Amino acid sequence: MKNILLFLALSTTVLFTSCEGDPGPPGLDGSALLGQVFETTVNFQYNSDTNNFSSSYIAFPFTVYESDVVLMYRYEGQADIGGGQTADVWSPLPQNIFYNNGDILQYIFTNTFVDVQMLIEGNFDLSTLNDPTVTNNQIFRVAVVPAEFAKTNPSMKQVLEMMQVDSSQIEKIEL
Repeated sequence: MKNILLFLALSTTVLFTSCEGDPGPPGLDGSALLGQVFETTVNFQYNSDTNNFSSSYIAFPFTVYESDVVLMYRYEGQADIGGGQTADVWSPLPQNIFYNNGDILQYIFTNTFVDVQMLIEGNFDLSTLNDPTVTNNQIFRVAVVPAEFAKTNPSMKQVLEMMQVDSSQIEKIEL
């Protein structure tokens, strides 16, 4: 029994000390590309020409590139997370609000790399919307995620060639 334990101890030592080789080539230095976030409070104004509500254009407080991805969230309130603590609740846009009478209201946004604008659209005459909890003091969180445009946009033929697949090997689904 002692010989078996001695053998296992020696082989484990050899196994862990013999797993070393030449170091590989050095890699590129990493960079911390973090998204940036800001919050803004909006009061919407009704536009009778387009039957929607819109905010003013809000300029980004930092540099945004045309390839960056912009995400938007609407503040819903706070939720109890236990232990006497609460956390903010955010809903991603677009966000729909469904009314009992079948009316639908939707928060959306548009953006360029310079600014963002929030809008409220609906399937009814929004001039009749008289609910300041929907149009006034709305808090939005804008998140900008760094991104780069893809270097290539391959055609289906190029993808099949890269995969070394013939188009006859692709299963066609009839709908």
